[in-house]
Amino acid sequence: MQDQTTVGTLLGAMRANPPLVQCITNFVAMNIAANVMLAAGASPAMVHAEEEAGEFAAISGALTVNIGTLSAGWLAGMLAAAQSATQAGKPWVLDPVAHYATAFRRKAAAQLLEQQPTIVRGNASEIIALAGGASHGQGVDSRDPVELAEVAARQLAERHGCVVAVTGVTDFVTDGPRARRIEGGSSLMPQVTALGCSLTCLVGAFAAAVPDNPFDATVAALAVFAVAGEQAGAAADGPGSFSWRFLDALAALDADTLSAKARIMTA
Repeated sequence: MQDQTTVGTLLGAMRANPPLVQCITNFVAMNIAANVMLAAGASPAMVHAEEEAGEFAAISGALTVNIGTLSAGWLAGMLAAAQSATQAGKPWVLDPVAHYATAFRRKAAAQLLEQQPTIVRGNASEIIALAGGASHGQGVDSRDPVELAEVAARQLAERHGCVVAVTGVTDFVTDGPRARRIEGGSSLMPQVTALGCSLTCLVGAFAAAVPDNPFDATVAALAVFAVAGEQAGAAADGPGSFSWRFLDALAALDADTLSAKARIMTA
């Protein structure tokens, strides 16, 4: 199947020329996200200050923006970076963490959407709410199944001309006309903090590798997480051992194994 071949090819391409990815992410996620990126083969830079974020975005291969631990100063840096990335023609990824929780977050998400993200990645509750629907999200936790967010994801993708990824037990990726589901991962993954945030950064790395094909880039990044998560989960005794086994699985994963193990279906 073409998707399986493509994801392996894209992993090889990303590692052959490791992209510099500006990761504006939250305090909780910085360490694990950087380690995930390094294990997968990318080069992370945690640059968020308003004074330099815009300038740095112009020289990065891609930008990722996560609003998990939001503040006025961080938002200013996010907006400057997003505007700069868009102007420079660099792909950028928005992770609208719990954007529905407060007025400040809702406004921030709306402002960032105006900057034309290439890709939006979130859980089902976040995507439903971002599309204007009523979700059951509680804080950063999704209370909605991925399948309930599929229509909202398609609407959001068509409205903003972007790729939308809904992650959960089975991931869903769409650009409006096209859609894929990706199976895999482990039930231990939600018990390890910031893996979703780290996935957003990895999506940025794949988008940097193939900036003209954000749909396939997103599918490939999610497939990497699904396969590595499944492998780590099979050997882990709990969330603690899963965490380091997941990093090892990412580092050990090669293009042929990814192509053979990825479970991608047309939706």
